[in-house]
Amino acid sequence: MAASIVLFTRDLRVHDNPALTAACREAESVVPLFVLDVDILARVRNAPNRMRFLAAALRELDEQLRARGGGLIIRRGRVVDEVERVAIDVGARSLHLATDVTRYSRGREHALRERLSPIGCGVQSHAASITAVDPGAIRPDTGRGHYAIFTPYFRRWLETPIRRPLAAPGTVTVPRIAGEPIPDAADIGAGSPELAVGGETTGRKMLEQWLSGPVRRYAQDKDVPAADGTSGLSPFLHFGCLSAAEVVTCTDTTDPGGYAFARQLAWRDFYHQVLADRCDVAVSDYRAPLEPWRSDPPAEAAWRTGRTGYPMVDAGMRQLLTQGWMPGRARLIAASFLVKTLRVDWRAGAEHFEQWLVDADIANNRLNWQWMAGTGTDTRSSRVLNPLRQAERFDPEGDYVRRWLPELAMLPGVEIHRPWRAGIRAADYPPPIVEFNGM
Repeated sequence: MAASIVLFTRDLRVHDNPALTAACREAESVVPLFVLDVDILARVRNAPNRMRFLAAALRELDEQLRARGGGLIIRRGRVVDEVERVAIDVGARSLHLATDVTRYSRGREHALRERLSPIGCGVQSHAASITAVDPGAIRPDTGRGHYAIFTPYFRRWLETPIRRPLAAPGTVTVPRIAGEPIPDAADIGAGSPELAVGGETTGRKMLEQWLSGPVRRYAQDKDVPAADGTSGLSPFLHFGCLSAAEVVTCTDTTDPGGYAFARQLAWRDFYHQVLADRCDVAVSDYRAPLEPWRSDPPAEAAWRTGRTGYPMVDAGMRQLLTQGWMPGRARLIAASFLVKTLRVDWRAGAEHFEQWLVDADIANNRLNWQWMAGTGTDTRSSRVLNPLRQAERFDPEGDYVRRWLPELAMLPGVEIHRPWRAGIRAADYPPPIVEFNGM
């Protein structure tokens, strides 16, 4: 029997991987292939955090495959060229890959079909590999191609059956074929000094620990940055080290914390179904902005480096630079400050997040930025998050700010959020670059 190829993309796992399961079922030998896509690498060369996480994820995927008698085959080049070479080398009659929704991934799948068809190799893409629910499975009754409002989508999402997670294959037999070494994280440019990396093995341990107890406090703690009340699983979902379908299936939605956690996963699916129907919104406004964007390079630079003079904004931005991650509430506060207060184009913020965030994917990052900018799916497009009120509500004792702004650590309690009242020198911490009510 001819070999099958599994082209890993954003599904770097052996558990609950529809593409890998199908390939192992139909062929005696399987080529688990990952292509270091030179076109993508050129676009993310300034995003070392994601590259370092990818290297770790590939290494753990290779270990999982080796434990089953196989191993990961790495190639470097243009995906279509490398897949065709592998297909010819092993006489493959099928290629399996996860369905994705970005314009690039759709073009990649189309190009693979065109290139492989003449050599007798069929292409099968597998839905609900990257999301919990297939983006095309839920459509509004109006006939529109996607839900534009989350709440009705979420009601339908809760009613939609999620497929049963697939067991990892017991064995993976790989034919003799040449490959390249897995990239070494040491060879990747310096990123965030406290970046946490991992892959499927790490992610599954984190998921088990999260579901064993901490998830029950998610509803209370998710918006409190100092509580560290989020799962930390978003990078593992972004790279597909964890299956979104399996995570949802394992979560007890009868518990308030589990329900709130599942709701966040539904937001992820929501944005994927928007992007599946409107690929252009990755770069274009979903709705027209309320007013023109401003150009303010000094203010934007202050925002990027965590020097706006508003501790709640700056703490999040410094955590981003240090860890390559920040909690959801901190992301919202920082984003609102850039697009609603400074009136800087949301695309500038999205690109900065993509440079540093280890979990930045196109659907979630770009559409979350549009949501806050008032150009996306938010039904309250004029909302502005006052960083002082946000700080008083979500960091009342200043614990989050104190961790990331050590120059203000001596200020007690809520006073830390208004350092200008305490006479902090501008040389130590900058004064506010704009004014807010409540100063």
